[in-house]
Amino acid sequence: MAAAESLIQWYGTGRRKRAVARVFLRPGSGNITVNGRTLEEYFPRLWHRVRVREALVLTNLADQFDIYATARGGGVTGQADALRLGIARALVAYNPELRPLLKKHGLLTRDPRVHERKKYGQPGRRKQYQYHKR
Repeated sequence: MAAAESLIQWYGTGRRKRAVARVFLRPGSGNITVNGRTLEEYFPRLWHRVRVREALVLTNLADQFDIYATARGGGVTGQADALRLGIARALVAYNPELRPLLKKHGLLTRDPRVHERKKYGQPGRRKQYQYHKR
C-alpha cells in the first residue's frame, strides 16, 4: 500500500438541549450520513431533514460536500438542531467568509434553552406534591 493519503475535512460541534452532534464535512457529492445511516433513515420527518440541510442550501454548497455525523443524547428535534449548528460551524471552518451570511440567518446561534434539573422534595423540575392542610 502506498503512503497514507491525507484526509481533507472540516469539523464542527453542535449542541441543543441534551443532544450533541459531531459533524465532519468532506468534499463529495452531497451525501449525509448520521450514525452510519442515511439522513432519510435517521430523520423520517421532512421538517427535521430541512432543518439539517438549511445551512448547506443557504450557501449553495449542498452538492459539494459529504457529511459524516454522530449524534448522541436528547431527542429527535434536539439532534436535528444540533446537526444544523454543527454543519454551520463546519462551513465557517471551511470558509470564514460564509460567517456573516450564516450569522444573519441565525444558524450560528446556540439555543441556550436546556433541560432543567429535578429539585429535591418535588416529583419533577417544577411539579410539586399536592398540598394537604390536615
